Amino acid sequence: MTIPISRRDFLKLSASGALTLVLTELGLDDALAAPPSYGRVTWSGIPLFDAPAFNARKIHLFGKDQIVEVLGEVEGDEGNPFNRTWFKVDQGYTYSGWLQPVDNILNAPVYEIPPEGQVGEITVPRGLTKLDPYFHAKNGYRLYYGTTHWVKNVVITREEKTIWYEIFDFHLFQSYYVPYYNLRLVPPQELTLISPSVPEKDKLIHVDLAAQLVTAFEQDRMVLSARCSSGGKGTRTPSGEFLTYHKGPSIHMTNQGDAVNNIFDLPGVPWCTFFTGSGNAFHGTYWHNDYGRPRSHGCVNLRLEDAKWLYRWTRPNVPPDTNYLHQPGQGTRVQIVSASSPS
Repeated sequence: MTIPISRRDFLKLSASGALTLVLTELGLDDALAAPPSYGRVTWSGIPLFDAPAFNARKIHLFGKDQIVEVLGEVEGDEGNPFNRTWFKVDQGYTYSGWLQPVDNILNAPVYEIPPEGQVGEITVPRGLTKLDPYFHAKNGYRLYYGTTHWVKNVVITREEKTIWYEIFDFHLFQSYYVPYYNLRLVPPQELTLISPSVPEKDKLIHVDLAAQLVTAFEQDRMVLSARCSSGGKGTRTPSGEFLTYHKGPSIHMTNQGDAVNNIFDLPGVPWCTFFTGSGNAFHGTYWHNDYGRPRSHGCVNLRLEDAKWLYRWTRPNVPPDTNYLHQPGQGTRVQIVSASSPS
């Protein structure tokens, strides 16, 4: 998206609460760029309608994690204030915010892992981990498309003649095993710093909570604009000035033990760029596609590709052999404003 206004005017509009109105008038309100090939149903009971409208006739209810082919996109009822996109699927329509866009890519094995480990990303819609490197072993947790995991080792089982990646969960402090074809090892060149010649003082991430919009600037030039999902009621994303001082390519996020209600347990959250010490971060999201509506537990949810870009653009830059980097007082500037939208 290219916005024909200066950074200064953009920030003034955001502070006044008028940004959403201006974006709409300019015809720059965000939408999905292109329909995915497939979608994964993110929770049980999502309806299939005979038209792209919430009051249309319900044809079917999808089960959680069901994979559906996406045949196209149409504009329909507003699901959130910034998204009217519906997916056309076989025999009907379903709202795009309910389906995670996924692909199904199988990978060739890699036999050597750096001693410190290497990040990998899941390239299939869903899969299972195993507690031991055998197909008949007990299941671990489920894996989803776009999640990232720290790969420690390659295991070849002679009995089954199979190849597995050993992934390590730093929260549970436990290893799990993934079939090699479900996971792509991310090469070091994909983790280099974007715009390394731009001084840190010239970079800014601006988050407008009213517009649910994350915008990155290099001086007066906008280099990213992406719709987000910030914190919902009771877990609002904090406003103010921050730095992206700690980061990790794969984080197991959970509030188990700290919360009575709304417990979440999310292994493999990808491309985490933290800006507070209490866990608020920009990160990729695999449990919804509903950007434009506050619904997180305080983080700033982004599409996978936007989160990865921001992770690479911000400082400190995390080396490929490092699973987490913490540098207090350093990082890229973050400005979060909470001005209400105009009536």
